[in-house]
Amino acid sequence: MRTIGDVATELGVEPHVLRHWEQVGALTVRRDGNGYRVYDESALDAARTVLKLRRVGLSLPEVTAAMAPTKAAAQAVVRAKMAALEEEIAHRQQAITFLRHAAECRHRYLDECPDCAAFARDA
Repeated sequence: MRTIGDVATELGVEPHVLRHWEQVGALTVRRDGNGYRVYDESALDAARTVLKLRRVGLSLPEVTAAMAPTKAAAQAVVRAKMAALEEEIAHRQQAITFLRHAAECRHRYLDECPDCAAFARDA
């Protein structure tokens, strides 16, 4: 059994973060007879999962949904996040393509360049 301070130190977060995760329903932690939070291996694993999901970009509501007891519900949240990230990657790749062209463009002003104008229309 570990205390909230021990778990916070191990995960590299502040104790208030763990309390917040519990408050919003992303994490469930057992209490001892004095009302103190005690983290068994299951709670510690769940906290690690919450942290990992947060680090890959899920919001706390998404984390809570991804920690759902049914696999199908959890997978739906994860798939939706993957789709959003893939869309973001596509937009970033388009931005890189435009900026690469702009950096190498032979026109003095970008608005004189037909390729830059095409990028702007497609954006």
